[in-house]
Amino acid sequence: MKSIRWWNRYTEECMMVILLSVMVVVITAQIMMRFILGSSIGWSEELARYCFIWLVFIGISYGVKKQRHIRIDAIYRLLKGKQRVILQIIVNVLFLSFAVILLIYGGKISAQIFLWGQSSPALQINMGLVYLAAPVGMLLTSWRIIQQLLQQIHILRGREGLSDAEQTSAL
Repeated sequence: MKSIRWWNRYTEECMMVILLSVMVVVITAQIMMRFILGSSIGWSEELARYCFIWLVFIGISYGVKKQRHIRIDAIYRLLKGKQRVILQIIVNVLFLSFAVILLIYGGKISAQIFLWGQSSPALQINMGLVYLAAPVGMLLTSWRIIQQLLQQIHILRGREGLSDAEQTSAL
């Protein structure tokens, strides 16, 4: 149970730190090679780009988890109490629908590219791994939206928000 709770808290953060670290190391090595030795690493730009793609999709989930996505809150500010919670639920249901659609179609596209065996020019990795960023990111995003929906429904019923342990056990 402890490992599930840890995974619930730190999934996106760990993935983003790893991806960003790889990007920094690879780009720094590329710069040093180019300016000090006069030659470049042929695959560095490609790897940095693919890490960035994954970072963006994992970042979407992180933004949902921390409730930091850009939003227009003019209507939200006019509402009070349970009306605000109901609006949040409606917005999250719409966002969840969008995430699930991207998850399904992103998964289909990724599976098709895996089957075709298309590989990247420099790294020669299957491009399905790159396209897999969308369904994985949307799966994590859906998971975070569902957690928020559970929290909001809990509040709507007149109770305080769920603790981390309750969120983990609810899923």
